[in-house]
Amino acid sequence: MPKYTIGLDYGTLSVRALLLNIESGEETAASIYEYAHGVMDCELPDGTKLGKSWTLQFPDDYVEGLCVTIRELLSVTKTDPKDIIGIGVDFTSCTILPTKSDGTPLCNLPEFEHNPHSYVKLWKHHAAQYCADKLNAVAKDRQEPWLSLYGGKISNEWLVPKIMQIVEEAPEIYEAADRIIEAGDWIVWKLTGAEARSACNAGYKAIYHYKSGYPSKDFFKALHPKLENLVQDKLSEDIKPLGSRAGFLTAEMAAETGLMEGTAVAVEIIDAHASVAACKIDGPGKMLMAIGTSTGDMLLSLEEKGVPGTCGIVKDGVLPGLFAYEAGQSCVGDHFAWFAKTCTPAEYHQEAAQRTISVQELLTEKASKLRAGKSGLLALDWWNGVRTDLMDFDLTGLMVGMNLSTKPEEMYRALIEATAYGARQIIETFENNGISIDEIYAAGGIAEKNKMLMQIYADVCNKEIRISGSTQSGALGSAIYGAAAAGEKLSGFKTVNEAARKLGKVKSTVYTPIQENVIIYDKLFREYKVLHDYFGLENHVMKKLNRIASQ
Repeated sequence: MPKYTIGLDYGTLSVRALLLNIESGEETAASIYEYAHGVMDCELPDGTKLGKSWTLQFPDDYVEGLCVTIRELLSVTKTDPKDIIGIGVDFTSCTILPTKSDGTPLCNLPEFEHNPHSYVKLWKHHAAQYCADKLNAVAKDRQEPWLSLYGGKISNEWLVPKIMQIVEEAPEIYEAADRIIEAGDWIVWKLTGAEARSACNAGYKAIYHYKSGYPSKDFFKALHPKLENLVQDKLSEDIKPLGSRAGFLTAEMAAETGLMEGTAVAVEIIDAHASVAACKIDGPGKMLMAIGTSTGDMLLSLEEKGVPGTCGIVKDGVLPGLFAYEAGQSCVGDHFAWFAKTCTPAEYHQEAAQRTISVQELLTEKASKLRAGKSGLLALDWWNGVRTDLMDFDLTGLMVGMNLSTKPEEMYRALIEATAYGARQIIETFENNGISIDEIYAAGGIAEKNKMLMQIYADVCNKEIRISGSTQSGALGSAIYGAAAAGEKLSGFKTVNEAARKLGKVKSTVYTPIQENVIIYDKLFREYKVLHDYFGLENHVMKKLNRIASQ
């Protein structure tokens, strides 16, 4: 009988489960569950109002999602649970929640259900910027050696600033929490009954280094007296390497999902990072752009070298034996969707409805007919702050060049071009600091579906781009880690690297730069750089506007 693994891919809006035949490589079936509570950015379920830049979720949605999707896989395919040998999990990160010692989320306790700080803080929760500012100032003043490995600045999306916000604004939640944990690690805890902290999460999001561990108690005390024993009291120094097994499925979760008790469960990996294995990437000089609501950029290297603006450099952070650099953009698909919903006139919605296509598909169709540079528009890709290279979430979106003749499709294309300029900014930062990028791959639904966007990326970056062979690369990558967790005796793979080489997929499609467009985009990128440096480093009008709005 064939053997299978399941990959669970937790995104911003939904979880996808994939059943993978590890002998043939066939993606047998997939199931998607959209979170019942969605993204809470205005109020809690009870009506409690949230502040500016808050983004929360309800953890029970994650558990419901895995049970529903796994049961559907088994029902549709009639697969014998005995033939499923492993489960892998990836999760959008940094997404954290406070829990009791048994893993119960604080938001599930009656005394805390009205407190926003008891809920999951999603990766794009940006209300902790003031905490990140303090952390970075303290780290620079103390000349903390680890800071250069995070590009010189810790993001407000990461774990410690989010915990600082809890301490500052809701100390009762911090005191009540026995653990503060990444949502991906929490899901593995739910599956196995044992806490297992991923080296991927710890390295990229929690300032953990494979040699020196977490920052010192003195550093955390300098952030806030209550944080002196943060690591010992709320986190864990027992860090599990990627490609290893976190534990085995409990009897309780076996009953909930229909799987066999004792099925191997892999150590969790961040969603963008899981796509690396799915694209057969197994060596240095290869960069993956996982393009979704945001973009995560992963680059493998043989050396650990501080690069300004990177999100982190972690040994074995994606695949064993290599340093993995992370960069990225905070707003990609999110602001395409925002524009289609908010800024498109009624007649476009009517035309899309008549043709039974989405508004974004209509905008893409119209925008693809435009020549590069013809609209006279130029935008910055900061509509949800800047992850790299400036690492500043007080920065906001900008578009220049509009007039009374400007059309929606021109603006839509300008937003796409802006994300391509942001990608080029990241690539050039790596290359200017001696980290070579020889091959570029793209994964995710946008890379798969939007040919115009991918051609623009190739033209702007002046590099060939290859596309993942799976429409669900995160889930495929997780399933590959699930195979590694099962062990060689069951899976036939000695390492996750070996599993990635066999089970990963890349299309024959290659987007090659069109030199006529390259010349035009070179000119436009120079102007993008002017706006980037002026509004990002010199003129603080965006920050001032934010302060006025918050008052």
